[in-house]
Amino acid sequence: MEAVRVGRRGTIVVPAKLRKRYGIEEGSMVTAEPRAEGVLIRPAVVVPVERYTPERKAELLLSTATSAKDYNRARAEVKKLGFDPATILHRRPK
Repeated sequence: MEAVRVGRRGTIVVPAKLRKRYGIEEGSMVTAEPRAEGVLIRPAVVVPVERYTPERKAELLLSTATSAKDYNRARAEVKKLGFDPATILHRRPK
């Protein structure tokens, strides 16, 4: 355990040994969690968010249908999106 000083605006310098051990580099994201005994700081996992195009939404609606009834509902939704379900690459439910 190492003591570190809190700087202006609450900045804290994580000691080099700990940064190397946990893969924290300049620009890395970390999380800060409140705990009963203090604040837990640890590396964060950042996952990119996919923004779905209308075509991708149509594909997902059709491909994730689990029954014939569900598939027919998905086809209706795809038509509402302005697409012909027959032109969307997808896998039909068994």
